[in-house]
Amino acid sequence: MSSNELKKDTGWNFDNSYARLPEVFYSKMTLNPVSSPRLVKLNQDLVESLGLNKEQLQRQESIQVLSGNDIPEGGFPLAEAYAGHQFGHPTMLGDGRAMLIGEQITPAGERFDIQLKGSGRTPYSRGGDGRAALKPMLREYIISEAMHGLGIPTTRSLAVIATGEQIVREKDLPGAILTRVAASHLRVGTFQYAASLDSKEDLKALADYAIDRHFPAIAKDENHYVEMFKEVIKRQAALIAKWQLVGFIHGVMNTDNMTISGETIDYGPCAFMDSFHLDTVFSSIDVQGRYAYGNQPKMAGWNLARFAESLLPLFHDDVEKAVELAQAELYEFNTLYQQHWLDGMRGKLGLEGEEDKDAELMEKLLGIMQNNRADFTDTFRSLTLGEIDKMELSNNPAFMEWYKAWKERIDRQEGGEENAREQMKRHNPVVIPRNHRVEAALHAAENGDLSVMEELLQMLSNPYAYTKEQIEYGVAPQQVNPSYQTYCGT
Repeated sequence: MSSNELKKDTGWNFDNSYARLPEVFYSKMTLNPVSSPRLVKLNQDLVESLGLNKEQLQRQESIQVLSGNDIPEGGFPLAEAYAGHQFGHPTMLGDGRAMLIGEQITPAGERFDIQLKGSGRTPYSRGGDGRAALKPMLREYIISEAMHGLGIPTTRSLAVIATGEQIVREKDLPGAILTRVAASHLRVGTFQYAASLDSKEDLKALADYAIDRHFPAIAKDENHYVEMFKEVIKRQAALIAKWQLVGFIHGVMNTDNMTISGETIDYGPCAFMDSFHLDTVFSSIDVQGRYAYGNQPKMAGWNLARFAESLLPLFHDDVEKAVELAQAELYEFNTLYQQHWLDGMRGKLGLEGEEDKDAELMEKLLGIMQNNRADFTDTFRSLTLGEIDKMELSNNPAFMEWYKAWKERIDRQEGGEENAREQMKRHNPVVIPRNHRVEAALHAAENGDLSVMEELLQMLSNPYAYTKEQIEYGVAPQQVNPSYQTYCGT
């Protein structure tokens, strides 16, 4: 079988629409080969949905593709250009260590970017080597799959390839390349970059492309650019609420890390909260707490304001009218977010319908949890299972008073406590990628043992199953490391 025949049999089915945009939005790439690529992890579930052949993907010819040593038939390697506000400061950016090899059309007719992360230098590398280390690439694989299992929109990881080369950071580290799958890599920062070109024609081309790819139903609306903005607001309001409801902290909510599609992207310094506190930060570079857990909704609104600024020339020819249109839609973000959050919290507490004091009931519980550093996931899981006697909060008078009020609330519902707990199981994960579990999996993987990671991934694949194994596996650690930090992995 020839190399070209094998690539075809693998199932690649590319149609590279982004490459049909004006060339100012990307740079064509030549390959940056690695010496000894080896498949470390393949996402069997994702392989099938993409219409790929898992047996062929594990052959050496396909590993050459996943390592950036070769391009499959129909591929078009490019690095996307974009800008962004990083911790509030505008910066010109781009794919500094990533390469889009093509857009896969699945058997269901869906379109997904296939991107190699850690594939080497690009015109946007800004002095970096464009490479990535094995540990952070496996970390992105774990967390993105956990998010998928939780039902949260996310990019996903198709494969992790060890490059056989060392990369230099604080010390020499084993190199790796991650194959990332996304609805697209269009970002708020992509539109900021387009706006910086001072070309309404290029900005319009990008916006039309985004509408065609993600919002085709609004293409014929009278002001479809305002409608696109509204759709992005809706998706981000729903997404951030989902983050808050499971205690996920992104860590680096720069505008280049907010997608137009509404998917979570970039799993560098992210983590899931153990003890509940609004000020929780894990990112080593977020020294001011800009992207702390409690700030995430506000920062999403801030990012959307930057998106609106980029789109003003398309909203209306009159600048004042354009600003008026943008502000009217921006005001809706907080309303939409609050409604998603309230609906989600009702699910977590098993509340049916709406009562005037529901929000007060929710806020009072969170305040008690924060004052007592209660574990976020375990608190809701114990409520779900009715294991109040096992909770540390059971000795807290304020909590027991709250618990009485909560019981009275659900007892007024049809079906009472039994129905409430079934609802709670659908909204409260029994297991999350706890930091100590993730670190243990990564440490073992670095030493050649993937079994710890495989067990973690299995537990996370359906975190609402409430199996005996998950319940035992998912409990909080006896001691939480208060100084635990995560890193961008660059």
